[in-house]
Amino acid sequence: MGMLDGKIALVTGGSRGIGRSVSLALAEEGADIAVNYHSNPQAAEEVCAEIKKLGSRAHAYQANIANDDENHRMVQQVQKDLGTVQILVNNAGITRDRTFAKMTSELWQEVIDVNLTGPAMVTHALLSGMVESGWGRVVFITSVIGQTGNFGQSNYSVAKGGLIALTKSLARETAKKGVTINAIAPGFIRTDILKAMPQEVLDKIVGQTPVGRLGEPEEVAEAVVYLASPRSGFVTGTVLNVNGGLYM
Repeated sequence: MGMLDGKIALVTGGSRGIGRSVSLALAEEGADIAVNYHSNPQAAEEVCAEIKKLGSRAHAYQANIANDDENHRMVQQVQKDLGTVQILVNNAGITRDRTFAKMTSELWQEVIDVNLTGPAMVTHALLSGMVESGWGRVVFITSVIGQTGNFGQSNYSVAKGGLIALTKSLARETAKKGVTINAIAPGFIRTDILKAMPQEVLDKIVGQTPVGRLGEPEEVAEAVVYLASPRSGFVTGTVLNVNGGLYM
């Protein structure tokens, strides 16, 4: 038996990278998984197939989390297929990098909508059910960039920093209702996003990271499992840094 037997989890952006590892790690602890994806149904179905091999239920759900109508349709279908969601991992996110001088309002708004407003609205759609049941776990995947800022990523930094502020505010609202709200701030994790970076840039990042390497998606997923489990009942409003010491 796993720590999460009988629990139902929704993982946004759950088909690739960190989201994929989170979906599988939660399933290994017994949770049934709703895998949200935006544009790659094949990857989502592949994750669902792996989850089912672990003995858990899994369904894939297409939704652009920046679209609130799509969010509500997704939530309604998840609850119809699997039941009341008790664990929400807000992982979906995008980057649209430009220096601020070259940032357009469209690029700014797209990142804010997907990385900040979208997670907030998915949480809004599910939080009341958690409160009514007296138990719930919400985990926002933010970023070290939301803590430090970064050249050319003002939109991304603002969105991820906003998730940290949202985490603390919602934690205060739900702390006495059996629901915890936490965030994880990964550093530079070995995912597809990093494949576009020049090797010299990656080497510089590794050189600045005290642990001396990039992180692995599975290391973030293990942190999510803890925050999603009954063992973390006295932990709320916190930001867990999984960054190799890059930001302390």
